[in-house]
Amino acid sequence: MARFEPRDPNFEERVRESFARQTLMGTIGARLSLVSPGEVEIELPYRKDLSQQHGYLHAGVVTAIVDTACGYSALTLMQAGAEVLTIEYKINFVSPAVGERLIARGRVTRPGRTVTVCAGEVFAASEGGEKLVASMLATMISLRGEPPI
Repeated sequence: MARFEPRDPNFEERVRESFARQTLMGTIGARLSLVSPGEVEIELPYRKDLSQQHGYLHAGVVTAIVDTACGYSALTLMQAGAEVLTIEYKINFVSPAVGERLIARGRVTRPGRTVTVCAGEVFAASEGGEKLVASMLATMISLRGEPPI
């Protein structure tokens, strides 16, 4: 993986504070497990109430955690005061999301001043190891100033 230098020395604190304000992540029980320049990891324990009719974690939940991991991986490289929004993504589901927990890993593949390209994967983890569940390619945009709401 490429080594990136953050533009904000307080990037980790800023990412963690922003994540704490994301009520969706709190509602589903997701937590940040890694924040480093250009890389973020989010863990989510399996919960039956987040599953679909076959007992697999719902694709919308899988997408939410990997989109969030990609967005925050981009934010780690943005200037102080910047915010991040997803402007595009594509996700491939490659196996059912079932395991003790899910791990979403987002990483920057090409940083930019305004637009950043990221890649992400979601793994189902259990005692037997990790299994790839989904792969995402995402584009993020840096916003300066107040969010548009």
